[in-house]
Parts: sequence; structure tokens; C-alpha cells
Amino acid sequence: MKDKAVFFDRDGVLNVDVDYLYKISDLKWVEGAREAVAYLTRAGYKIFVVTNQSGIARGYYTVAQMQELHDFMQREIAASGGKIERFYYCPHHKEAKVAEYAIDCDCRKPKPGMLLEAFGEYDLDKEQCFLIGDGKRDVEAAEAAGIRGYLFKGGNLLEFVKNILEYN
Repeated sequence: MKDKAVFFDRDGVLNVDVDYLYKISDLKWVEGAREAVAYLTRAGYKIFVVTNQSGIARGYYTVAQMQELHDFMQREIAASGGKIERFYYCPHHKEAKVAEYAIDCDCRKPKPGMLLEAFGEYDLDKEQCFLIGDGKRDVEAAEAAGIRGYLFKGGNLLEFVKNILEYN
């Protein structure tokens, strides 16, 4: 039996969007974010994060610094009873300062590469998968991957998630 899954954009959905977040000290959770992941985990969903991280390409921070933040976020989510299966990230930007990341890739949203990678690595039922993002490009990536996308405009993420599950 295939798994159901929820894909979250990171900045503006799980954490308050601050320019080029990579420092743990700058992390502020969106209201209800940890609880939403725990709620979905208990409901049997696999949780993934799909995030554009052009700050790496711009030379503002490294992959290792981003990974340190993601590891911290994992621990915080686990302490709340949730589990993030995996973080997918796109470090690319075609106008990057860091040459190795200066490419027009297939993973930068609105392209669906990160989602398609998850579908290739996990046995997921697209009919039971959806994405929550805070921008048009997030929803476009979801639709390009063949799943539903929901636009989160702020507020309590747990209440937003409960509304999605109640009406679908």
C-alpha cells in the first residue's frame, strides 16, 4: 500500500520568513507549525519539506550551515511528536555568485524537481498527497508534479491543515 504525504515549503509556512534563514538563533516557528506536523504524523502522513535555498548559490551560507538548521528543526519537530521524513532543497540560482550552483535546474520551484525526486524515492500515492506553500510558485510546483497545492497566507498552520483534511 502506498503512503500518503504532505509537502511543506519551509520559509513562510513552517518558520517565519526572514531573509536567507540559516542561523538557529533566527528561527521562529509559524504558529501551530510543530503541532501541524505532529498532527499529520499521527494521522499517518509522511512529511517532506521542499525549499528553494538560493542563499547557498548567492554565497550567504553553506549547505552545511543550512543542514545544521534543518537538523535542529528535525529535533524540535520530533520533540513535539512529529517527524519530517526528509528535507529536499534547491541550492541553485541561475545568477549565482557561487559558480557550481549557477545553473537553471529542474528543482527550483516552480519546477517540480524536488517533488518528483520524492516520488521516485518513496512509494507515495499522489491522490493522497498535497503541498502547502506560501507562494504561487509552490502551488505551481505541486500542480506540475500532479498533486494538490494549497496557499497558506499566515495564521495558525494546525488550523489550516485541519481545514484541508476536513474538506478533502
